Amino acid sequence: MSKHKLFLLRHGEGTWNKENRFCSWVDQKLSENGVVEAQECGRLLKEQGYQFDQVFTSILSRSIQTAWLVLEAMGQEWVPVTKSWRLNERHYGALIGLNRAEMALNHGEEQVKLWRRSYDITPPPIEETHPFYAEIYNDRRYSTCDVPQEELPKTESLKEVLDRLLPYWNDVIVPVIKSGQTVLISAHGNSCRALLKHLEDISEREIVNVTLPTGVPVLLELDEDLRPVKPRQLLGDQAKIQAAIKKVEDQGKVNAQNK
Repeated sequence: MSKHKLFLLRHGEGTWNKENRFCSWVDQKLSENGVVEAQECGRLLKEQGYQFDQVFTSILSRSIQTAWLVLEAMGQEWVPVTKSWRLNERHYGALIGLNRAEMALNHGEEQVKLWRRSYDITPPPIEETHPFYAEIYNDRRYSTCDVPQEELPKTESLKEVLDRLLPYWNDVIVPVIKSGQTVLISAHGNSCRALLKHLEDISEREIVNVTLPTGVPVLLELDEDLRPVKPRQLLGDQAKIQAAIKKVEDQGKVNAQNK
């Protein structure tokens, strides 16, 4: 029997999503389309009668901006928003800033799929000579984390995303849900995928095939032990959602202009 509702949301399209680049920990704002996606998501949730008690985001602007726009569209701007680096996107290491389609051309689509979708394969780490190293690690937001700055990741597999996410989930978010509050987690493709793997007990093989489009809310109905009582629901126009999923999956393929 369903006792709790949890909503996961991959942020609206970011400027680097639009350019098909690995964004990761680089702080990018939403694109114009991403703003529209977040607003439409909020209107959909309002139309379906949902109300939130708490919202959790990463400390990256696209996650926070999405939450703000959703709450504004719902008329629930007053709902508390809590931010943590532990909900950040996966750290893609040396791949940050690179174009996925160009990577597929140079390294093969299968290798790019492994870097993007596999559970325990880690990309090469970011080095101090990387063009975005200083922008990330000199950012003041990372002085607010619950670990020393030098211990922050330099690259991550999806497994490592789950490892750093779970303490926050168990210690902070779970008590809120079990207290009877309805929670929205406005985060990123991989932090949401990692949490889905944990909640739905998805195998390492099957998690490769789990794709979340931007700006589409995912509803999980959970029992008192926070185990799903029915399959996850991606809310909205199902034809548009399937088209958006295919668009995400195609990002790691060689496109026609690069052939």
